[in-house]
Amino acid sequence: MADKLLIRLFDVGLGDCIYCRIPEAHEDGRDFHILIDCGTLSGADYLSEAMTVLKPLLPVIAGKHHVDLLVVTHEHKDHMTGFGLKLWDELSFGAIWMSAAMDPDHPEAKKAKKLHSFAAEAMTQAVRLNLALGPGLMELAESLALNADAMKALRATLPKASKIKPTYVHADSSAADLALPLEGASIRVLSPERDIDFFYLGREGDPSLRYVLRFIDAGLPSPEAAVPEADAIEMPKNLDPADFRNLRSRMLSTALAFAQLDGKVCNNTSVVLLIEWNGKRLLFVGDAEWDAGFEEGKKANCSWNIMWHKRKKLLNAPLAFLKIGHHGSENATPWGKGEALDILNAILPVSDKAKAKAVVSTHRGRYETIPRTELLAEIGSRVSNTKNYAAAFKEAGLKTSEVPKFAEFEREFFAKPQPQRTDLERMLASEDSEGFIDVEIDS
Repeated sequence: MADKLLIRLFDVGLGDCIYCRIPEAHEDGRDFHILIDCGTLSGADYLSEAMTVLKPLLPVIAGKHHVDLLVVTHEHKDHMTGFGLKLWDELSFGAIWMSAAMDPDHPEAKKAKKLHSFAAEAMTQAVRLNLALGPGLMELAESLALNADAMKALRATLPKASKIKPTYVHADSSAADLALPLEGASIRVLSPERDIDFFYLGREGDPSLRYVLRFIDAGLPSPEAAVPEADAIEMPKNLDPADFRNLRSRMLSTALAFAQLDGKVCNNTSVVLLIEWNGKRLLFVGDAEWDAGFEEGKKANCSWNIMWHKRKKLLNAPLAFLKIGHHGSENATPWGKGEALDILNAILPVSDKAKAKAVVSTHRGRYETIPRTELLAEIGSRVSNTKNYAAAFKEAGLKTSEVPKFAEFEREFFAKPQPQRTDLERMLASEDSEGFIDVEIDS
């Protein structure tokens, strides 16, 4: 409907590609069009299909389909690899926002950038050597692997074609930096913090980070040294072969530990957007994570914890819509008990269930907690746009054996109401389905 706000989550496998249309919110009276991320780990065909469906929704300005605001939440391939593909010649952009952590010249992210560069190159090397990393680490490796084409497009090619400059945003970005031709609605950036290193890497006061931070300060080794080819290293004459194998194993373990830390830091520097329209609040969280505590500057804090302590006035109110973070991962939505439950009760109170909606872009694959179905069932008890997938599969004549890892991770909560999921919706859809979930918010 023309007077309803539309959120469309494209099914891109494991990744995010989200379209949002705010009706009549452009200052010239037309709709305001937003694209949040365009990435996948599941194949480029998904993204091509999404762009084919997206273009007719956009206004044509100066001969091109126009997106008023493009937001790239963070530097992981499942959120930005599409920008390295030839999908954008027919599109133009009014503004391009990226996380401050993606700014090559950001003065308060020097350590985070060293860590990211080392981790991405080390994991690229590990994938190239076809090392047996295990399911979770392989998924992390694919997400971290360098994507130079996408970054070049976002920093230079796409802005130049639209005659704009990219804006690297953070929670303290000025009103001038975030100025948009927007009326009747507002878009706030709740995360990341400006000082990336201080908040997301912490200081040496945290024993768990002391070794990592000293390693970064001293100068990281080359990825080839950390993840060496078997034939590239000459056996030292003063080492026992078993000791040498242990040394190589420790070097690889260090590289993998750095990659896991970088994955966490990168997720927590996701751009988090709060859109307000006609009294309705919509939260898009990228892959922002949650953990059990917050210590300013002393530990590798998670984004949700920082937002709750520093921007509680903005976060502490019921939502009309939540984009469930990190593809339904257990550590990307506050839940459970204590302060985490306080946050969930604030943004999705059970008493406001009829007024709230949520959706998740997910894909059941190698990583056992993506999605965490117990979490989805918890959110399902707090929102209105839910589905009993056991009943839906039965009605469609589908067998649960077709759902990946059903017995291990899906069975217990399959008959409980869950928010709509892109992976299961695609399985339920007809062959001519265009592969997306629509959520409408009434004015």
